[in-house]
Amino acid sequence: MKQRHSIIFIILSLLVILLFTADLGAGSIRIPLRNVWGALTGGECPRDQALIVTHIRLIKGIAALLAGAALSVSGLQMQTLFRNPLAGPYVLGISSGASLGVALFILGAPFMRLPSWVMQFGIAGAAWIGAGAVLLVIAVAGRRIRDIMVILILGMMFSSGVSAIVQILQYLSRDEALKSFVIWTMGSLGEIRWPQMWILLPSVAVGLILAIATIKPLNLLLFGEEYAASMGLEVRRSRSLLFISTTLLAGSVTAFCGPIGFIGLAMPHVTRMIVGDSDHRILLPATILSGAAIMLVCDIASRLLVLPINAITALVGIPVVIAVVLRNSHR
Repeated sequence: MKQRHSIIFIILSLLVILLFTADLGAGSIRIPLRNVWGALTGGECPRDQALIVTHIRLIKGIAALLAGAALSVSGLQMQTLFRNPLAGPYVLGISSGASLGVALFILGAPFMRLPSWVMQFGIAGAAWIGAGAVLLVIAVAGRRIRDIMVILILGMMFSSGVSAIVQILQYLSRDEALKSFVIWTMGSLGEIRWPQMWILLPSVAVGLILAIATIKPLNLLLFGEEYAASMGLEVRRSRSLLFISTTLLAGSVTAFCGPIGFIGLAMPHVTRMIVGDSDHRILLPATILSGAAIMLVCDIASRLLVLPINAITALVGIPVVIAVVLRNSHR
């Protein structure tokens, strides 16, 4: 079994490297592999192609790696915590909170006539504040409520209520502001620049470190919170760590890339089928690699087809979700 897992990790790692390289070369302007390598190492490469690789595609490639890994891991955490195969990274209302923050900012920004650079960081900051506000509400509820399913229902209801407010804001907004918000909801890996990357990268890194620190609690929570508590696990503390990790991972990606759907919901199931194991010591790192790989595939496809990233992730993720529902219905 260990040998099989080692082979799987090697294959997934090589696949991520190959897809990352392909992602740097794919697009409306195709760049040969040798020129991609030259641009990255300072070797021979036409100047225009080198600028495309280092200033545009490299950032998008790194963003795809981070987004795929972050959303997939946060989805895995929520599915294990709630013991629900259809739980995802946005089940706590993180996406709705971020959307509310962005809707409020975009609606008010035209009246303040803010500079473009303030708009770029402002949207991310507004999304972060919205996601953080949701985390605060859920964390307070988690301290007072013992039943995890009640928290799940509260998260869903809170998400629906916030979504209703967002719809009202959309209805009242002007055409330009509405268009900007709709484009944000489609998701994009191309709006990030290096200054923003230095915020996204450490945020996702901290979230992943917290996720790794909760591997043992996640294995215990597979059998339910009562069993985990009987084994000496501080359930509420572990639950809070999982909430913080998920908010850092999903909230950071949503803030800078928009609400990217289905990756966090589908990839944990795909990874379970690949590794054939529910041990999070194997499952979590495999989920990081598989999530990064599929996000690179979606980025390449969206670039070649000139479609929003959310359209591609939906086409990839929906069949997996349907398969999970059908499989569970026959049990």
